[in-house]
Amino acid sequence: MASMTGFARAAGTTGAVQWLWEIRTVNGRGLDIRVRVPNGFDAAGEAARAALSKALSRGQCQLTLTLTRPEAAARVRIDESLLASLAAAAARVPRPAGVGPATLDGLLSVRGVVETESEAGADPEALERDLAAGIDGLVADLVAARQAEGARLHAIVTGQIADIARLTEAAEDCPARRPEAVRARLADSVAALVGAGGLDPDRLHQEAVLLAAKADVREELDRLRAHLAAAGELLAEGGAIGRRLDFLAQELGREANTLCAKAGDITLSRIGLDLKAVVEQFREQVQNVE
Repeated sequence: MASMTGFARAAGTTGAVQWLWEIRTVNGRGLDIRVRVPNGFDAAGEAARAALSKALSRGQCQLTLTLTRPEAAARVRIDESLLASLAAAAARVPRPAGVGPATLDGLLSVRGVVETESEAGADPEALERDLAAGIDGLVADLVAARQAEGARLHAIVTGQIADIARLTEAAEDCPARRPEAVRARLADSVAALVGAGGLDPDRLHQEAVLLAAKADVREELDRLRAHLAAAGELLAEGGAIGRRLDFLAQELGREANTLCAKAGDITLSRIGLDLKAVVEQFREQVQNVE
């Protein structure tokens, strides 16, 4: 079982370029992958999207590629041939009165004599290979992180299922469900109806039957047990079970609500309220399951 929550990063250096892949995932109804890459790296972003689509089933994913190019180390190159030609030409040209001879700094300032070349950069093919390898490692780390979080969720959810089962059995064994307790409540209700007057014995019998049916929570308890068994099977199965667990959580909540509505005794009502609280906690947790 895997969680939809995870984080991973992969970093490296290619030539003078430092690159960093980062991904964050949170829970979502489906698989939503959003990729942000610098201009010119759309192909790397799409390759990353494809790799994530194969590895994940659900979750909102935010993937970012950051490139850092350090300031270029300037390398100076002097065109010595051009400099020599300029010096020879300056020596041949007659100098007007008041004009001094050509100087080295003056000749170096002529366009084209001195050039600077940037040493920063990376071979595009090498950078593409490294970014692809970084994605492979990133996806593997992300899957491992989501599975580790899923293992922790598994322990929590298993404990909550055990609590729901315990409360279900407590409702089953509640003294308020014993036949004598039910008969006593029915007797009180019938006495109240008789006191109201104007009711014939047949009507009293019908009312008693309705009251007895309303107080019976046998079906709710049986369905609670069935849903718990299904949840246990899913946890043993593993994989992308989040949607099915969420459906079972809704069904458990529906049965817990009905049990509370039918409870005619304060003790059974308290058990039903505790049951509803644990089921709600269970549902909150399984909404993070992939």
